[in-house]
Amino acid sequence: MSYITAAIAAAAVSPLAAAVVRTLLMPKKVSDYKPMPDKERMELYAQKLSEMVRCETVSDPNDPQIGKFLVFHKKLEELFPLVHEKLEKTEIDGNLLYYWKGKSSAKPIVLMSHQDVVPAEGVWEHEPFSGDIADGKVWGRGAADTKCTVMAFFQAVEELLESGCTPKQDVYIASSCTEEWGGDGAPKIVNELKHRGVKPFVVCDEGGGIIAEPVGGIKGNYAMIGVFEKGQGNVKFTARSGGGHSSAPPKNSPIARLAAFEQSIEKHSPFKKCFPHEVEAMFKTLAPYADFGMKLLFGNMWLFKPLLKLVMPEVSPQAGAMLQTTVAFTMQSGSDARNVLPQEASVWANMRFIPHQGKDESLAIIKKRADKFGLETEVINATDYTQAADINGEGWSFVVKAIERVFPGLAASPYVMTGGTDARFFQEICPNCIRFAPVIFGPEQLKGMHGLNENIGCDCLPAAVDFYKTLIDMNI
Repeated sequence: MSYITAAIAAAAVSPLAAAVVRTLLMPKKVSDYKPMPDKERMELYAQKLSEMVRCETVSDPNDPQIGKFLVFHKKLEELFPLVHEKLEKTEIDGNLLYYWKGKSSAKPIVLMSHQDVVPAEGVWEHEPFSGDIADGKVWGRGAADTKCTVMAFFQAVEELLESGCTPKQDVYIASSCTEEWGGDGAPKIVNELKHRGVKPFVVCDEGGGIIAEPVGGIKGNYAMIGVFEKGQGNVKFTARSGGGHSSAPPKNSPIARLAAFEQSIEKHSPFKKCFPHEVEAMFKTLAPYADFGMKLLFGNMWLFKPLLKLVMPEVSPQAGAMLQTTVAFTMQSGSDARNVLPQEASVWANMRFIPHQGKDESLAIIKKRADKFGLETEVINATDYTQAADINGEGWSFVVKAIERVFPGLAASPYVMTGGTDARFFQEICPNCIRFAPVIFGPEQLKGMHGLNENIGCDCLPAAVDFYKTLIDMNI
């Protein structure tokens, strides 16, 4: 081997050698939090959650049915009498806002989670609105998404009131009845707060949670804290032709053009992959808890970032979605007859916009691709990504400190929300919108949300109540 070849080989090996050394020197960590058994509290909280689940609160953008939410509010009054006796309640078209005056109004906090649920279709092991308590879980639509957290913060306030507590800061409880379809419930609550001149220090909504094995191969439970949401939009693509009989099909028929367009997006995405700062921070946080191979990759982003950009979407759609704008084709229409070519065929797509290619740029990119296939592009609706909470800021530290107090041994990591929550509407009045539900979501719970057999473990409910009590009673 010549000196030049040897030098080139050494230069190539050196970064990898440095990465290996860095990995070997990285201390091994374990996130070993497990809920502590507390039978009396578990039973009490599970029973309250069960009664809440039995109230059917499916939301429908075409039929608000506010009456069903008013029935749910009556149930809340029964379950949490002190909250309704001591706090100032405001009801806005089925949406709820409560005010608890604190010792100071300088840094108010908002605890929130939605009361509405998605429809419950299919065959369930336990009837979807039974609220059955079995096998250590509360079963039913909304048990995990998100009546468990609604129960937890109401119960937290109930217990603090019973003890004679006055919160350190003003506390607001908010709960919309339109979250599942991105409706106007949360904006109405925000408008009410703006009218009162309230600028929250922290909003703590659902979104992240205590996730079991958040990345394949990283064992244990982790507090995955959502710090921003991708934007989202619904787009319709239409192909037109003169129609005709299926016995003499032309080239490039509407459905064929749509299929080619969809295939081109699936196989060759036009969107750039990039690691947001918060995703890099997530991998840096999780690296010490991984086995050697993953620790090597996650702990040395300076070297392996290009490789991770390639493999992450293949390993996990969820992980891949944190890196780029995504497109999911969801509905399609064509001819009304099996033997007639359509004069018009359409496909609908749901898009999620990443900050480095926001709403306007992403929509322009996909329209350009659609134009190549002779398709018309119609944007049905679209909203941009939210600004990220500062993961080095005071609001983030406040929430992480509460997690550390209540969940000993639980690692906390920033997390990018690929879905949507009501928290995005609070961005205009609060710089620290944190998305964290203090309950454990294992694979079974994650699968059940918006799916069959939704449930939540009873054993995680006491700590969820304690988390909200800590936020309320902790110095900022």
